[in-house]
Amino acid sequence: MNEALTTLLDLLDLERIEENIFRGTSRSALVPRVFGGQVAAQALVAAGRTVPEDRTAHSLHSYFLRAGDPGAPIVYSVDRIRDGRSFTTRRVVAVQHGQPIFHLSASFQTYEEGLDHQAVMPSAPDPETLATAEESLPAYRETFRDPGTVERLIDARAAVDLRYATTPPWGSVGEPVEPRSQVWFRTAGKLEGADPLLHTCLATYVSDMTLLDSVLLAHGRGGWAVGDVVGASLDHAMWFHRPFRADEWLLYDQESPSAAAGRGLGQARIWTQDGRLAVTVIQEGVVRVPRA
Repeated sequence: MNEALTTLLDLLDLERIEENIFRGTSRSALVPRVFGGQVAAQALVAAGRTVPEDRTAHSLHSYFLRAGDPGAPIVYSVDRIRDGRSFTTRRVVAVQHGQPIFHLSASFQTYEEGLDHQAVMPSAPDPETLATAEESLPAYRETFRDPGTVERLIDARAAVDLRYATTPPWGSVGEPVEPRSQVWFRTAGKLEGADPLLHTCLATYVSDMTLLDSVLLAHGRGGWAVGDVVGASLDHAMWFHRPFRADEWLLYDQESPSAAAGRGLGQARIWTQDGRLAVTVIQEGVVRVPRA
């Protein structure tokens, strides 16, 4: 386990400051706002800490309301909406400087047997054959608006071993391609224990890193790192279907069915390496072309 992963795990270990109230901190961000995946993961941690241990998250629905300040703590207030015989519902509001910046609703369920089927996992290259961020990003140094972006991207993703199975947006600038992107990811080190909430929260953290790549690919745009698009996450939803571990390879298969009115939609599935459908993700974000 490297230092970056240790730091990430510390970020997810929220401080309880009162019944149903938790406090989290942030790490330095690539852009001057809190990374959306971090606040979503922390909010899910807060919700999960008020739920019986025999219930695991099966879905979350969230809205990003304001840009978070990475230099200030975030307070998470949990509302215990309902505790049923099988399902538990929680609502979480993240607050900074007296204003809500993020809202999450999450549902948890006790395990039960039921109908079981899934789609077929798409083909993808073996993750061990793909280049790491340290190996692949330097080739795009001249493409980025700021050459120092290479080191910042590597640092920002150091807690996660994320490898592109398809060309990243900054690799096809000016050349629109199929709106689909694939990455493999796992934490940069093994995790002790099998707490399903931790693995779910780590997948939530990573899920906001690349989901809108497919929107950019459809238009030959490289994104914020290139400077040809201004964007931010608007809302984010996830459904957790089957158990998985975030420290084992997961395939994030992403596509964009639509972009319109200054917004882009991404939808994705996360698969375990042995072909089990673990998670479904949908996100919409602001995707604007900067004015000349």
